[in-house]
Amino acid sequence: MMPLGLLAPGEKAEVVEIRGDDRSCRACQCLCRLEDMGLRTGKTIEMLKNYGNGALLVRVDDSRIALNRGMAMKIQVRRKDG
Repeated sequence: MMPLGLLAPGEKAEVVEIRGDDRSCRACQCLCRLEDMGLRTGKTIEMLKNYGNGALLVRVDDSRIALNRGMAMKIQVRRKDG
């Protein structure tokens, strides 16, 4: 497993876990927002843009989602072959 923020453009991965620092209302809102956008455990995602700092862009199903780096580092993924 590795953080989503470390995937290179073009790589695909499966979401394994979304980690929260705590269970505050703000953390729960972020988790719910990610799920609303389709980013949840078991989903396959593709990294579209990742410059190593700042926001990144991923594809989930037929949607493109921009994430800030802090949130991307809380999403644990497993690389997929091919």
